[in-house]
Amino acid sequence: MNGSVEDWREGGFGLYVHWPFCLAKCPYCDFNSHVWREVDQKRWREALLAEMRVMHARAPGRPVDTVFFGGGTPSLMPAETVAALIREADRLWGLSSTVEITLEANPTSVEAERFRGYSEAGVNRVSMGVQALNDRDLKALGRTHSAAEARAAFDVARSVFDRVSFDLIYARSGQTEDAWRDELREAIDMAIDHLSLYQLTIEPGTRFADLYDLGKLSVPEDDAAATLYEATQEICEAAGMPAYEVSNHARPSAESQHNRLYWRYGDYAGVGPGAHGRLTRPSGRFATETIRDPSAWMIQVEGQGDGLASVAPVTSQEQAAEMLMMGLRLTEGVRLDRYARLSGEEISQKRLHPLAEDGFIEIDSGQLRVTDAGRPVLNAVLRALLA
Repeated sequence: MNGSVEDWREGGFGLYVHWPFCLAKCPYCDFNSHVWREVDQKRWREALLAEMRVMHARAPGRPVDTVFFGGGTPSLMPAETVAALIREADRLWGLSSTVEITLEANPTSVEAERFRGYSEAGVNRVSMGVQALNDRDLKALGRTHSAAEARAAFDVARSVFDRVSFDLIYARSGQTEDAWRDELREAIDMAIDHLSLYQLTIEPGTRFADLYDLGKLSVPEDDAAATLYEATQEICEAAGMPAYEVSNHARPSAESQHNRLYWRYGDYAGVGPGAHGRLTRPSGRFATETIRDPSAWMIQVEGQGDGLASVAPVTSQEQAAEMLMMGLRLTEGVRLDRYARLSGEEISQKRLHPLAEDGFIEIDSGQLRVTDAGRPVLNAVLRALLA
Protein backbone atom coordinates (compact mmCIF):
# COMPACT_ATOMS: atom_id res chain seq x y z
CA MET A 1 0.00 0.00 0.00
CA ASN A 2 1.18 3.53 -0.79
CA GLY A 3 2.81 4.97 2.33
CA SER A 4 0.97 8.27 1.95
CA VAL A 5 -2.54 6.79 1.90
CA GLU A 6 -3.29 7.85 5.47
CA ASP A 7 -1.34 11.12 5.35
CA TRP A 8 -4.46 13.21 4.68
CA ARG A 9 -5.55 12.57 8.27
CA GLU A 10 -2.83 14.98 9.42
CA GLY A 11 -5.01 17.80 8.09
CA GLY A 12 -8.48 16.29 7.97
CA PHE A 13 -11.10 16.33 5.22
CA GLY A 14 -13.02 19.29 3.86
CA LEU A 15 -15.45 20.27 1.14
CA TYR A 16 -15.02 23.36 -1.02
CA VAL A 17 -17.96 24.65 -3.09
CA HIS A 18 -17.25 27.31 -5.71
CA TRP A 19 -19.99 29.77 -6.69
CA PRO A 20 -18.55 31.58 -9.73
CA PHE A 21 -20.87 34.58 -10.03
CA CYS A 22 -20.37 38.19 -8.97
CA LEU A 23 -22.29 41.42 -9.43
CA ALA A 24 -19.11 43.01 -10.83
CA LYS A 25 -15.55 41.90 -11.53
CA CYS A 26 -13.03 43.55 -9.20
CA PRO A 27 -10.02 44.91 -11.12
CA TYR A 28 -7.47 43.17 -8.86
CA CYS A 29 -9.18 39.76 -8.85
CA ASP A 30 -7.81 36.75 -10.73
CA PHE A 31 -10.23 34.26 -9.18
CA ASN A 32 -12.65 32.31 -11.35
CA SER A 33 -15.51 34.80 -11.19
CA HIS A 34 -18.04 35.84 -13.82
CA VAL A 35 -20.75 38.49 -14.13
CA TRP A 36 -24.02 36.95 -15.33
CA ARG A 37 -27.33 38.80 -15.53
CA GLU A 38 -29.44 35.68 -15.10
CA VAL A 39 -28.61 32.53 -13.10
CA ASP A 40 -30.94 29.53 -13.17
CA GLN A 41 -30.76 28.82 -9.44
CA LYS A 42 -32.51 25.44 -9.53
CA ARG A 43 -30.31 24.21 -12.36
CA TRP A 44 -27.15 25.30 -10.57
CA ARG A 45 -28.27 23.71 -7.32
CA GLU A 46 -28.87 20.36 -9.00
CA ALA A 47 -25.54 20.50 -10.84
CA LEU A 48 -23.56 21.22 -7.67
CA LEU A 49 -25.35 18.40 -5.87
CA ALA A 50 -24.60 16.02 -8.74
CA GLU A 51 -20.90 16.82 -8.74
CA MET A 52 -20.76 16.46 -4.96
CA ARG A 53 -22.07 12.89 -5.31
CA VAL A 54 -19.30 12.09 -7.79
CA MET A 55 -16.68 13.46 -5.41
CA HIS A 56 -18.12 11.34 -2.62
CA ALA A 57 -17.80 8.24 -4.79
CA ARG A 58 -14.11 9.08 -5.24
CA ALA A 59 -13.50 9.66 -1.51
CA PRO A 60 -16.11 7.97 0.68
CA GLY A 61 -15.97 6.92 4.30
CA ARG A 62 -14.63 10.01 6.06
CA PRO A 63 -16.48 12.71 8.01
CA VAL A 64 -16.42 16.29 6.73
CA ASP A 65 -14.47 18.52 9.14
CA THR A 66 -15.00 21.76 7.25
CA VAL A 67 -17.18 23.16 4.47
CA PHE A 68 -16.29 26.37 2.64
CA PHE A 69 -18.49 28.25 0.17
CA GLY A 70 -16.14 30.42 -1.89
CA GLY A 71 -16.21 32.32 -5.12
CA GLY A 72 -17.10 34.51 -6.79
CA THR A 73 -19.71 35.81 -4.40
CA PRO A 74 -21.37 32.93 -2.52
CA SER A 75 -23.63 35.37 -0.68
CA LEU A 76 -25.54 35.63 -3.97
CA MET A 77 -26.62 32.02 -3.49
CA PRO A 78 -30.15 31.44 -2.21
CA ALA A 79 -30.22 30.10 1.34
CA GLU A 80 -32.13 27.04 0.13
CA THR A 81 -29.22 26.13 -2.17
CA VAL A 82 -26.75 26.41 0.70
CA ALA A 83 -29.05 24.31 2.88
CA ALA A 84 -29.44 21.63 0.20
CA LEU A 85 -25.68 21.34 -0.27
CA ILE A 86 -25.02 21.08 3.46
CA ARG A 87 -27.74 18.43 3.87
CA GLU A 88 -26.31 16.40 1.00
CA ALA A 89 -22.77 16.61 2.40
CA ASP A 90 -24.12 15.31 5.70
CA ARG A 91 -26.05 12.52 3.97
CA LEU A 92 -23.08 11.42 1.87
CA TRP A 93 -20.13 11.73 4.25
CA GLY A 94 -21.56 12.87 7.55
CA LEU A 95 -20.55 16.15 9.16
CA SER A 96 -18.20 15.96 12.11
CA SER A 97 -19.61 17.08 15.46
CA THR A 98 -17.34 20.14 15.36
CA VAL A 99 -17.79 20.97 11.68
CA GLU A 100 -16.94 24.51 10.61
CA ILE A 101 -19.13 25.79 7.75
CA THR A 102 -17.95 29.08 6.27
CA LEU A 103 -19.58 31.26 3.62
CA GLU A 104 -17.83 34.19 1.95
CA ALA A 105 -20.02 37.29 1.77
CA ASN A 106 -19.89 40.74 0.27
CA PRO A 107 -21.08 43.37 2.74
CA THR A 108 -23.84 45.01 0.76
CA SER A 109 -27.08 45.75 2.53
CA VAL A 110 -28.99 43.36 0.25
CA GLU A 111 -26.73 40.41 1.02
CA ALA A 112 -26.70 41.19 4.75
CA GLU A 113 -30.41 40.40 4.80
CA ARG A 114 -29.57 36.84 3.77
CA PHE A 115 -27.40 36.10 6.81
CA ARG A 116 -30.16 34.67 8.98
CA GLY A 117 -31.19 32.32 6.20
CA TYR A 118 -27.61 31.07 5.88
CA SER A 119 -27.43 30.50 9.62
CA GLU A 120 -30.64 28.47 9.51
CA ALA A 121 -29.14 26.49 6.61
CA GLY A 122 -26.19 25.44 8.80
CA VAL A 123 -23.53 28.07 8.13
CA ASN A 124 -21.72 28.87 11.39
CA ARG A 125 -18.99 31.22 10.18
CA VAL A 126 -18.98 34.15 7.72
CA SER A 127 -15.97 35.65 5.99
CA MET A 128 -16.68 39.13 4.68
CA GLY A 129 -14.85 40.75 1.77
CA VAL A 130 -14.59 44.25 3.21
CA GLN A 131 -11.14 45.06 1.68
CA ALA A 132 -11.04 48.70 2.84
CA LEU A 133 -12.73 50.94 5.41
CA ASN A 134 -12.89 54.15 3.39
CA ASP A 135 -14.95 54.94 0.32
CA ARG A 136 -12.10 56.32 -1.79
CA ASP A 137 -10.14 53.08 -1.67
CA LEU A 138 -13.24 50.93 -2.01
CA LYS A 139 -14.04 52.72 -5.26
CA ALA A 140 -10.45 52.32 -6.47
CA LEU A 141 -10.66 48.59 -5.70
CA GLY A 142 -13.86 48.28 -7.72
CA ARG A 143 -15.97 47.27 -4.72
CA THR A 144 -19.73 47.76 -4.96
CA HIS A 145 -20.28 48.57 -1.27
CA SER A 146 -19.52 51.66 0.79
CA ALA A 147 -17.64 51.74 4.08
CA ALA A 148 -20.92 52.49 5.87
CA GLU A 149 -22.56 49.46 4.26
CA ALA A 150 -19.62 47.31 5.29
CA ARG A 151 -19.90 48.37 8.92
CA ALA A 152 -23.68 47.87 8.92
CA ALA A 153 -23.40 44.42 7.33
CA PHE A 154 -20.71 43.50 9.82
CA ASP A 155 -23.01 44.44 12.70
CA VAL A 156 -25.76 42.26 11.21
CA ALA A 157 -23.36 39.36 10.79
CA ARG A 158 -22.19 39.64 14.39
CA SER A 159 -25.81 39.55 15.56
CA VAL A 160 -26.38 36.26 13.69
CA PHE A 161 -23.06 34.39 13.78
CA ASP A 162 -20.68 33.70 16.63
CA ARG A 163 -17.74 33.66 14.23
CA VAL A 164 -17.17 36.47 11.72
CA SER A 165 -13.99 37.27 9.84
CA PHE A 166 -13.23 39.89 7.27
CA ASP A 167 -10.59 40.59 4.67
CA LEU A 168 -8.61 43.78 4.18
CA ILE A 169 -6.16 44.61 1.41
CA TYR A 170 -3.15 46.76 2.21
CA ALA A 171 -0.26 48.26 0.21
CA ARG A 172 -2.93 49.99 -1.85
CA SER A 173 -2.11 52.78 -4.26
CA GLY A 174 -1.17 55.90 -2.31
CA GLN A 175 -1.59 54.24 1.09
CA THR A 176 0.65 55.58 3.85
CA GLU A 177 1.84 53.71 6.91
CA ASP A 178 -0.10 56.04 9.24
CA ALA A 179 -3.30 55.56 7.26
CA TRP A 180 -2.92 51.76 7.35
CA ARG A 181 -2.19 51.77 11.08
CA ASP A 182 -5.36 53.79 11.75
CA GLU A 183 -7.46 51.56 9.50
CA LEU A 184 -6.14 48.35 11.02
CA ARG A 185 -6.77 49.59 14.56
CA GLU A 186 -10.33 50.45 13.55
CA ALA A 187 -10.77 46.93 12.16
CA ILE A 188 -9.53 45.40 15.39
CA ASP A 189 -11.78 47.71 17.42
CA MET A 190 -14.77 46.21 15.62
CA ALA A 191 -14.44 43.32 18.10
CA ILE A 192 -13.74 40.59 15.60
CA ASP A 193 -11.67 37.48 16.30
CA HIS A 194 -10.18 36.81 12.85
CA LEU A 195 -8.66 38.98 10.14
CA SER A 196 -7.27 38.08 6.73
CA LEU A 197 -4.83 40.81 5.70
CA TYR A 198 -3.53 40.56 2.15
CA GLN A 199 -0.89 42.67 0.48
CA LEU A 200 -2.13 43.93 -2.88
CA THR A 201 -0.40 42.12 -5.71
CA ILE A 202 -0.71 42.83 -9.41
CA GLU A 203 -1.96 39.59 -10.96
CA PRO A 204 -1.51 38.91 -14.70
CA GLY A 205 -4.69 39.12 -16.74
CA THR A 206 -6.47 41.55 -14.39
CA ARG A 207 -7.56 45.13 -15.05
CA PHE A 208 -5.02 46.30 -12.47
CA ALA A 209 -2.26 44.56 -14.44
CA ASP A 210 -3.30 46.45 -17.58
CA LEU A 211 -3.30 49.77 -15.71
CA TYR A 212 0.03 49.01 -14.06
CA ASP A 213 1.62 48.18 -17.41
CA LEU A 214 0.33 51.48 -18.82
CA GLY A 215 1.79 53.41 -15.89
CA LYS A 216 -1.68 54.40 -14.66
CA LEU A 217 -1.50 52.48 -11.37
CA SER A 218 1.18 52.58 -8.71
CA VAL A 219 1.70 50.38 -5.67
CA PRO A 220 4.17 50.84 -2.81
CA GLU A 221 7.77 49.85 -3.52
CA ASP A 222 9.13 46.72 -1.84
CA ASP A 223 10.63 48.60 1.13
CA ALA A 224 7.39 50.51 1.76
CA ALA A 225 5.32 47.31 1.46
CA ALA A 226 7.68 45.60 3.92
CA THR A 227 7.13 48.46 6.38
CA LEU A 228 3.37 47.99 6.07
CA TYR A 229 3.79 44.25 6.67
CA GLU A 230 5.84 44.89 9.80
CA ALA A 231 3.26 47.38 11.08
CA THR A 232 0.57 44.76 10.50
CA GLN A 233 2.39 42.19 12.61
CA GLU A 234 3.10 44.69 15.38
CA ILE A 235 -0.46 45.98 15.71
CA CYS A 236 -2.14 42.56 15.51
CA GLU A 237 0.30 41.00 17.97
CA ALA A 238 -0.29 43.80 20.47
CA ALA A 239 -4.07 43.35 20.09
CA GLY A 240 -3.91 39.62 20.88
CA MET A 241 -4.45 38.56 17.26
CA PRO A 242 -1.06 37.18 16.21
CA ALA A 243 -0.46 35.70 12.79
CA TYR A 244 -1.05 31.97 12.65
CA GLU A 245 -0.35 32.03 8.89
CA VAL A 246 1.39 34.52 6.62
CA SER A 247 -1.75 36.59 5.94
CA ASN A 248 -4.13 35.43 8.66
CA HIS A 249 -4.51 36.61 12.24
CA ALA A 250 -6.77 35.29 14.97
CA ARG A 251 -7.45 35.25 18.65
CA PRO A 252 -6.74 31.88 20.31
CA SER A 253 -9.07 29.13 19.00
CA ALA A 254 -10.56 31.41 16.32
CA GLU A 255 -8.37 30.24 13.44
CA SER A 256 -10.05 29.31 10.16
CA GLN A 257 -10.24 25.53 10.35
CA HIS A 258 -10.89 25.16 6.62
CA ASN A 259 -7.91 27.19 5.52
CA ARG A 260 -5.77 25.49 8.14
CA LEU A 261 -6.84 22.18 6.61
CA TYR A 262 -5.25 23.33 3.34
CA TRP A 263 -2.08 24.46 5.07
CA ARG A 264 -1.87 21.23 7.06
CA TYR A 265 -2.22 19.41 3.74
CA GLY A 266 -5.41 17.51 4.38
CA ASP A 267 -7.78 16.19 1.72
CA TYR A 268 -10.56 18.26 0.22
CA ALA A 269 -13.20 17.76 -2.43
CA GLY A 270 -13.62 20.67 -4.84
CA VAL A 271 -17.09 21.20 -6.32
CA GLY A 272 -18.11 23.84 -8.86
CA PRO A 273 -16.43 25.56 -11.83
CA GLY A 274 -12.67 25.87 -11.46
CA ALA A 275 -12.55 24.12 -8.08
CA HIS A 276 -9.40 22.23 -7.15
CA GLY A 277 -9.20 19.21 -4.85
CA ARG A 278 -6.85 16.70 -3.27
CA LEU A 279 -8.38 13.26 -2.76
CA THR A 280 -6.61 10.21 -1.37
CA ARG A 281 -7.64 6.79 -2.62
CA PRO A 282 -6.14 3.34 -1.90
CA SER A 283 -3.90 3.79 -4.94
CA GLY A 284 -2.58 7.18 -3.80
CA ARG A 285 -3.36 10.88 -3.77
CA PHE A 286 -4.94 12.64 -6.74
CA ALA A 287 -5.26 16.29 -7.75
CA THR A 288 -8.65 17.15 -9.20
CA GLU A 289 -9.61 20.23 -11.17
CA THR A 290 -12.94 21.13 -12.70
CA ILE A 291 -13.68 23.11 -15.87
CA ARG A 292 -13.37 26.85 -15.23
CA ASP A 293 -15.98 28.13 -17.67
CA PRO A 294 -19.41 27.99 -15.97
CA SER A 295 -21.34 27.15 -19.15
CA ALA A 296 -18.95 24.39 -20.20
CA TRP A 297 -18.89 23.04 -16.63
CA MET A 298 -22.68 22.91 -16.53
CA ILE A 299 -22.94 21.13 -19.88
CA GLN A 300 -20.48 18.44 -18.79
CA VAL A 301 -22.12 17.96 -15.38
CA GLU A 302 -25.52 17.51 -16.94
CA GLY A 303 -24.03 15.10 -19.47
CA GLN A 304 -21.87 12.91 -17.25
CA GLY A 305 -22.44 13.93 -13.62
CA ASP A 306 -19.29 15.94 -13.02
CA GLY A 307 -17.38 18.87 -14.48
CA LEU A 308 -13.92 17.38 -13.99
CA ALA A 309 -11.24 18.67 -16.34
CA SER A 310 -8.43 16.54 -14.90
CA VAL A 311 -7.68 13.91 -12.28
CA ALA A 312 -3.91 13.52 -11.93
CA PRO A 313 -1.85 11.38 -9.54
CA VAL A 314 0.36 13.33 -7.15
CA THR A 315 3.70 11.56 -6.68
CA SER A 316 5.21 11.12 -3.23
CA GLN A 317 7.87 13.73 -4.02
CA GLU A 318 5.22 16.18 -5.18
CA GLN A 319 3.18 15.55 -2.03
CA ALA A 320 6.19 16.22 0.16
CA ALA A 321 6.91 19.47 -1.67
CA GLU A 322 3.28 20.59 -1.51
CA MET A 323 3.07 19.75 2.18
CA LEU A 324 6.21 21.79 2.86
CA MET A 325 5.06 24.77 0.78
CA MET A 326 1.69 24.83 2.50
CA GLY A 327 2.78 23.94 6.02
CA LEU A 328 5.57 26.48 6.32
CA ARG A 329 3.01 29.25 5.81
CA LEU A 330 1.76 28.34 9.30
CA THR A 331 3.59 29.64 12.35
CA GLU A 332 3.39 26.10 13.77
CA GLY A 333 5.42 24.78 10.81
CA VAL A 334 5.72 21.14 9.75
CA ARG A 335 7.18 17.94 11.14
CA LEU A 336 10.36 16.84 9.42
CA ASP A 337 9.44 13.17 9.81
CA ARG A 338 6.23 13.78 7.83
CA TYR A 339 8.26 15.19 4.95
CA ALA A 340 10.60 12.19 5.11
CA ARG A 341 7.68 9.76 5.19
CA LEU A 342 6.13 11.31 2.10
CA SER A 343 9.28 11.85 0.05
CA GLY A 344 11.25 8.81 1.19
CA GLU A 345 14.21 10.96 2.21
CA GLU A 346 15.06 13.61 4.79
CA ILE A 347 15.81 17.24 4.06
CA SER A 348 19.59 17.41 4.16
CA GLN A 349 21.49 19.43 6.73
CA LYS A 350 23.23 21.05 3.78
CA ARG A 351 19.92 22.79 3.05
CA LEU A 352 18.72 23.29 6.60
CA HIS A 353 21.90 24.54 8.29
CA PRO A 354 22.51 27.77 6.30
CA LEU A 355 18.89 28.85 6.70
CA ALA A 356 19.05 28.20 10.45
CA GLU A 357 22.38 30.03 10.74
CA ASP A 358 20.89 33.05 9.00
CA GLY A 359 17.89 33.01 11.35
CA PHE A 360 15.26 32.23 8.72
CA ILE A 361 14.18 28.86 10.14
CA GLU A 362 14.24 27.06 13.47
CA ILE A 363 13.94 23.39 14.35
CA ASP A 364 12.61 22.24 17.70
CA SER A 365 11.88 18.59 18.56
CA GLY A 366 11.63 17.71 14.88
CA GLN A 367 9.29 20.61 14.05
CA LEU A 368 10.50 22.93 11.29
CA ARG A 369 9.26 26.51 11.43
CA VAL A 370 9.94 29.70 9.54
CA THR A 371 10.93 32.54 11.88
CA ASP A 372 9.58 36.08 11.92
CA ALA A 373 12.65 37.08 9.91
CA GLY A 374 12.06 34.30 7.39
CA ARG A 375 8.35 34.83 6.82
CA PRO A 376 8.68 37.91 4.57
CA VAL A 377 11.10 35.93 2.36
CA LEU A 378 9.22 32.63 2.56
CA ASN A 379 9.43 31.95 -1.16
CA ALA A 380 13.22 32.20 -1.06
CA VAL A 381 13.32 29.88 1.96
CA LEU A 382 11.19 27.32 0.13
CA ARG A 383 13.40 27.52 -2.95
CA ALA A 384 16.43 26.81 -0.81
CA LEU A 385 14.76 23.84 0.91
CA LEU A 386 13.44 22.31 -2.29
CA ALA A 387 16.37 23.03 -4.58
